[in-house]
Amino acid sequence: QVQLVESGGGLVQAGGSLRLSCAASGRTFSSYAMGWFRQAPGKERGFVSAISPSGGRIQYADSVKGRFTISRDNAKNTVYLQMNSLKPEDTAVYYCAAKPSYTGVYSTPMRYDYWGQGTQVTVSS
Repeated sequence: QVQLVESGGGLVQAGGSLRLSCAASGRTFSSYAMGWFRQAPGKERGFVSAISPSGGRIQYADSVKGRFTISRDNAKNTVYLQMNSLKPEDTAVYYCAAKPSYTGVYSTPMRYDYWGQGTQVTVSS
């Protein structure tokens, strides 16, 4: 069982930056692939970025490539999402997710076993 707690959301102007954090409980964080997803009102939950257990494999949605950076610190049981050059269309609730894995990286929400409660990101124009 893994519990995930996101933080770092907030209100920012377009062009600004935020860094989201997702802290995981448990002693086996390094055995989990991690992902970030987001959900805007009236829309389905969509993929943002994912990272393999070791951090060696990373994926991004096309809409965030070059602006967002995912990273993880296995010693701190934490995954991060650095978001730069934010746009109003980035406004959503951002969720982190975890899946037991050896080396995989996953972009489909259904593949993940554990989810955080979400953190709101609002980008004003």
